[in-house]
Amino acid sequence: MHDQFTRDGYLVVPGLLSPQEAQDCCQRYTDLRTNGTFPLDHKGVGTEDADPILQYPRMTHVQRWDGPSLKQLTAPRLNQYLTELMGQEPYLVQGMVYFKPPLSRGQAMHQDQFYLKVQPGTCMAVWIALERADEENGCLRVVPGSHKLPVLCTEEADTTHSFTDVAVPVPQDMPSVPLVMEAGDAVFFAGSLIHGSPPNTTTDRFRRAITGHYIAASAQQVAAYYSPALRMDGTQVEVDASEGGGPCGVWVDRDGVPVTELTEEGPWRPQMQGVKA
Repeated sequence: MHDQFTRDGYLVVPGLLSPQEAQDCCQRYTDLRTNGTFPLDHKGVGTEDADPILQYPRMTHVQRWDGPSLKQLTAPRLNQYLTELMGQEPYLVQGMVYFKPPLSRGQAMHQDQFYLKVQPGTCMAVWIALERADEENGCLRVVPGSHKLPVLCTEEADTTHSFTDVAVPVPQDMPSVPLVMEAGDAVFFAGSLIHGSPPNTTTDRFRRAITGHYIAASAQQVAAYYSPALRMDGTQVEVDASEGGGPCGVWVDRDGVPVTELTEEGPWRPQMQGVKA
């Protein structure tokens, strides 16, 4: 398990939730979404009147206002994997629920650490499918091994296909792979792993999921949007706010091989600064 994560930057865990748990969780969030609005609901950028996301925006920071979400994102089974992969106690800093309704946009390729700005170290995510996620309804795509890269300088995303306006350029010799997952499957991935998802091209299927973002107990700073942090017993711990961030990596050609070099030029700042997927 640990060797694969070290090599690829991610680990898929089939059946972290039982099919019934995933189904119950999916129905509960759908009921919440269709019956009200909540703090920090987010509809993305470039959202037009006919955009399906208007009816099903992401729920963000669910751990702050929903007790069952907090319990799920700090459950012993998650804590076990996170502690093993991070090598120390994890702190929860954000929980989100995605709905991705039929014909909705995806998210351009990105790195979570660009947003969280954890110092020292990086962040960790767990993404749990609440129903089948495949290439037709816009499953996650990841770039294996990209977690070994620095945080890359970003560019503007194509907002006709992405609900966020920031993208990471990926060279052709680093292909992304789809993560086809069944309800209850989970994927754990490192903060610098390049990942994203294409649009949901189906006309009758959602792609609902819940995700948590974590930092290691040794972290001293995280972007202010993600504070306060929570221990896995639910108690609060204060972590200093990070500012700006350091240099980012750019792709250069070295003897015909694309490599990254750090530049002092700061990364392009998205309109959605502080909000990530």
